[in-house]
Amino acid sequence: MQIPELKIGYLTAKIPIIQGGMGVGISLSKLAAAVANNGAIGVISATEIGFNYPGYEKNRLKANIEALRYHIRQAKVTAPQGILGVNLMVATNNYELMARTAVEEGINIIFSGAGLPLNLPKYTKKSSTLISPIISSGRGAEVICKHWIRKHDYLPDAIVLEGPLAGGHLGFKIEDLNSPPSLDQLIKEVREAVKPFENQFNRQIPIIAGGGIVDGYEIARMLQKGAHGVQIGTLFAATDECDASLAWKKELIRAKKNDVIIIQSPVGLPGRAVKNQFLEEITRKRKPFSCSVNCLRTCTPATAPYCIASALINAQSGNLKEGFAFTGANVYRIDKIKPVKEVIEKLCSEIIEYDADPILV
Repeated sequence: MQIPELKIGYLTAKIPIIQGGMGVGISLSKLAAAVANNGAIGVISATEIGFNYPGYEKNRLKANIEALRYHIRQAKVTAPQGILGVNLMVATNNYELMARTAVEEGINIIFSGAGLPLNLPKYTKKSSTLISPIISSGRGAEVICKHWIRKHDYLPDAIVLEGPLAGGHLGFKIEDLNSPPSLDQLIKEVREAVKPFENQFNRQIPIIAGGGIVDGYEIARMLQKGAHGVQIGTLFAATDECDASLAWKKELIRAKKNDVIIIQSPVGLPGRAVKNQFLEEITRKRKPFSCSVNCLRTCTPATAPYCIASALINAQSGNLKEGFAFTGANVYRIDKIKPVKEVIEKLCSEIIEYDADPILV
């Protein structure tokens, strides 16, 4: 298969891959810039981005805003010709401020999920920043399109479809994950949902499919199924340039298939993670904590089994005894930490090698 470009509004990526935004501190400026420099779209996760920034414990909001500015500027310096995005969680209490900060810094595109980003167009109005909701169903795509058109006179510049094999927080109920829909099926569903809006406005809404993709053959098959590009997280997490500690990356490499589990996050969503001692302990006993800032609207600190922000910060820094690693379902297929350039080159060679089976297309 010939490798197609990915066109989103005025942006054109040579490689149809978006690196998924991974918090806390997994995809910052180093990883995003490396991906962007290799022709794909690099993404900085804004979730508690200031966790290791000066003054974080005293004023988390200020530290998060300053850290977001720093990482956008750093990525732009390191990848001056690359396409860079920011991933924002709707569920965070600083959502609007972080969105406006990303726009002020001239980020190319904002990807937003963990809730429906109903008001995102309001924060990017009259700017060059493009916006893409992250959804998990055709229904979600339809709701966003209708709402954005009615309230903001705006159509999504792209739509990221996160399937049930993705890592981190998932847009599915736990019971639905026992017999989840395939990514193929969801692509078809989303294409049908956005078609009336494409016809109405006479323009295409690129669909980016993600969740469990770890090789170029899968990318090619998703493109054959009607996606315009793919989102990949876990594969880029296991790279030299990933902003997490080496111990965190080794946690991914050690994971076997039966180590990948679904957890109920304090945020109120199911999530996919690598099983470890910390996760086993919190199923037996709550870890009380004091919360200076309720960073997530859906978290109730008084009853939450543990502080997920602290757990993810600990893990990112290498303290897996007091935290855990989110991951995609197919992490067990990754056995080595590699440079981003090598990962993308391998994906591209596999896309080119792909020979579509007409029965599967």
